[in-house]
Amino acid sequence: MPTTSPTSLRLAVAQTTHHTDPRDTEALRALGVEIRALMHQASVAGADLIQFPEGTLCFPDKRLLSRDPDQLSEADWTRFPWLVLDDEIIRIRALAAKLRLWTVLGAQQRAGSDRGGDGGRPTTSLLIIDPAGEVVGRYDERILSRSKQAYLYAAGTESVVIEVNGLRLGFTSGLEVLFPALFSDYEEQGVDAVLFSTAGPADPAEADSLSSSARTHALQCGLWVGYAVPSDKAPYAAAGILAPGGEWVARCPDEAIPAIAVADVTPRPEHPGRTWRRTMLQALAD
Repeated sequence: MPTTSPTSLRLAVAQTTHHTDPRDTEALRALGVEIRALMHQASVAGADLIQFPEGTLCFPDKRLLSRDPDQLSEADWTRFPWLVLDDEIIRIRALAAKLRLWTVLGAQQRAGSDRGGDGGRPTTSLLIIDPAGEVVGRYDERILSRSKQAYLYAAGTESVVIEVNGLRLGFTSGLEVLFPALFSDYEEQGVDAVLFSTAGPADPAEADSLSSSARTHALQCGLWVGYAVPSDKAPYAAAGILAPGGEWVARCPDEAIPAIAVADVTPRPEHPGRTWRRTMLQALAD
């Protein structure tokens, strides 16, 4: 059970099996079992919150959803196993309540009234589940990759900040770590940590470009950064937790296996570098 004080947060960051075939509902169910096992591990480790990658249960291959079987085109989301996804989310929420564990889960969310869908595109989102099992926040990815924008998702419009144990947390996903303005905006909002969840680049060998960018933001903005990524990227850039100085304080094994990394996150320190950067940005704005 969580053991940290109200002014710190024991964070667990997970790397999970990458599932891309929405037709394979058995694999999606198996991944639900894997996710819940990692939640139990996080609870035993005393974590207050566990962060999972983008599209944790299924990150669908755009070609498998294409309406034209002969070429890449607009996704047909009626092929996606929404009812299975919904049921697994219910199970994860129930376990979060049982363990009293904050949970950040990557999941697609349908467009329309009550999220039942109206034919519009879904969002690729992070669900923020509190220790009562309630979804108390939802971050919709704002800066979409070309293929996501062209064929798959609607873009989100807002940053999201949630307070846990007295710490302010911001959220990003996908390839948004490549856009410094999102992190500097969160820094200006006074967050202590940004939780970045991604499915990683299509080529696992490019995963280091995302982890290197995360490290840069941790250093330049003076923020903790949670870096959650599927396990197939682990041999190149494993999931982990970055301290405000840019150093990795916890990291999953660099093997393609499900795992968690755990570290205690504290309020971000003030330091001259961030003050200097803010002063320079203000001078440029004036």
